[in-house]
Amino acid sequence: MRKLSADDILDLRAYERVRDERRRANIERKKRRRVALGDFISVVFENTDTMWFQIQEMARAEKMLRDDQIAHEVQTYNAIVPDDGQLSCTLFIELDDEWKLREWLPRLVGIEDALRIRLADGTEVAGYDPEADRLTRGDITAAVHFLKFDFDDAARTQFLAAPATLVLDHPQLSIETPLDATQLAELRADLATEVRR
Repeated sequence: MRKLSADDILDLRAYERVRDERRRANIERKKRRRVALGDFISVVFENTDTMWFQIQEMARAEKMLRDDQIAHEVQTYNAIVPDDGQLSCTLFIELDDEWKLREWLPRLVGIEDALRIRLADGTEVAGYDPEADRLTRGDITAAVHFLKFDFDDAARTQFLAAPATLVLDHPQLSIETPLDATQLAELRADLATEVRR
């Protein structure tokens, strides 16, 4: 997986010329990388391409013109691009009703520690939030979490060759979703590549 540099980010005029095409491509890419966990939780597995689009959209929305602004965004979002032997995802609690948010966000405290990838032999690769100590509160969870999954060599080899299931095992919500062939192909491509800076 390649990390991004500021040179990868197009200036605003250049981005506007390709935005519609890149936006359509990103929507299709994210469809292949999105896993639903029940009715209101989903996970999108991230990579260099999804983070490039995120930075471009952030730069566009904030009208970022200075190199230092772009460099800061690249540094921030590169932390989400998986390293060697990793997968990376964004977990979304997708509730747009204020009352449901008030009900579920306190109930789902600790959700960032409850996501795992179960391999065919039953081995589980636990997701974790590298920023949990800084961002987690004891009484309410965030609606968005960025998680990493670290694969050792044996788990990586198995994931590249056999079925796998995404598991959410939280005291308030327990869901298992097998990864389909399209999702597996996307994630195997991520896990099979080495980080290039």
